[in-house]
Amino acid sequence: MAKLSIWNQKRLLSFGGLLVLFLVVGCVVNPVSGKKQLAFMSEADEIALGAESDPQVIAEFGLYENPTLQSFIETHGEEMVAVSHRPSLKFHFRILDSPVVNAFAVPGGYVYFTRGIMGYFNNEAEFAGVLGHEIGHITARHGVDQYTKSLIAEVLLVGGMAVSKEFRAFANEAQIGMQLLMLKYSRDHESQSDQLGVEYSTKVGYDAREMANFFKTLKWLSDDSGSGIPTFLSTHPDPVDRLEKVGAAALEWQSKDPMPSYKVNRDSYLRMIDGIVFGEDPRQGYVLENVFYHPVLKFQYPVPKEWALENSPSQVQMAPADGLALVILGLAEGTDLQTAAINTSKQLELTVTSNRQVNVNGMKGQEVMSYQATPDPVTGDSMKIKVQSLYIQYGQQIYVFHGVSTFEDFNRYKGEFDKTMYGFRELKDPARINVVPERIKVVPVKTAGTLGQALLAYSIPTSRHRELSIVNGMDVTDRVEAGSLIKIVTREDGTHP
Repeated sequence: MAKLSIWNQKRLLSFGGLLVLFLVVGCVVNPVSGKKQLAFMSEADEIALGAESDPQVIAEFGLYENPTLQSFIETHGEEMVAVSHRPSLKFHFRILDSPVVNAFAVPGGYVYFTRGIMGYFNNEAEFAGVLGHEIGHITARHGVDQYTKSLIAEVLLVGGMAVSKEFRAFANEAQIGMQLLMLKYSRDHESQSDQLGVEYSTKVGYDAREMANFFKTLKWLSDDSGSGIPTFLSTHPDPVDRLEKVGAAALEWQSKDPMPSYKVNRDSYLRMIDGIVFGEDPRQGYVLENVFYHPVLKFQYPVPKEWALENSPSQVQMAPADGLALVILGLAEGTDLQTAAINTSKQLELTVTSNRQVNVNGMKGQEVMSYQATPDPVTGDSMKIKVQSLYIQYGQQIYVFHGVSTFEDFNRYKGEFDKTMYGFRELKDPARINVVPERIKVVPVKTAGTLGQALLAYSIPTSRHRELSIVNGMDVTDRVEAGSLIKIVTREDGTHP
């Protein structure tokens, strides 16, 4: 909830609604293969779909405000589009304020990189290969093909947390965006995009073999942290297999149109990302000892133990491992509690069963119990979910919690809903307010030796050596030369975590 925005009903569009709005059946010629394919949308509809999605993506993640990086991705993106199979299509390139190591593309020419993945690249050539891969998804119309095959995309609800189908539709309505994202492309699509990434990056002069090396970084990340890499590993071919195939494809393309040399540009890239935020930005909200703190908006509330939490600019979502409940915190429209409750109930088509004024740690509140009858997104059958909403007047804003579960399971989670919602209070602790994010700092190796020794020379604790070796795309035991550049992590005050 870095940049909480008021829910906008115009953005609360279901994936099915977008399909109805945009789909047109017909056969088109695929720009990459040159073959005819059945498609449920024209190029104009594809572009319109992307344009509709873009503000939703930005609302969900927020943009990472760095003019240098933004200029970099736009310049190289436009250069690569010019040699692609759809040079006349207008592309748009964004860097999202997310720590997740990911890049993805939306039909119609919209390409997104997270600051997380930008911090893990170790040279321009790695970046160029992934950029070509994402452009390839669009030039080959993979998103359109997936729509045609399934008509329903895999959507990201609650940050990939398990959520029961009984209230998945509610979560879809109550959050801004993500209806069109996180498509699970087929392995054939991913392999083709790998090949296109090699082709496009080679044509603009980069050594595409570096793209293959980045797959090793992704594999290490997956193996070590278990943190999901939604695009590159969950649905993609095996990274080792990809490494070999991409490496071979790179040599093949280099032999077709040989150049005196191919760009890698390691040092210039590292200097460019010096200072980029690493990991979660606590200024946007963080969890410590089962309490969520927002140092900018100055509030806190308890988080149920062992519940997963997903924090976005528009809202905070929490869910247990069994996926049978959901808590959402966002902003409500209205100048007072009663108006906010009425507006939200109308927007979400809630049938109110009770309504009472309450006190929430000295703040005015209004608790609304309701239910929602909604069609099952898979079967179309009608189903009911029970909703506990708590509206809280805090400063000039009205915050709202929604606790959601099935009628059968609601009482199981009522205690957790109450504890979380009624635990909302003002944040006053300076130690919790004055937090700063970690940032990548690019430094020269002091003395030749192993990467681990180089990290110790900068007082990086051994507990973080494996993490930083992956950030550097190396093993801890790999040799580094004096004066060569490596990445470490520091806080804004210069201290090492």
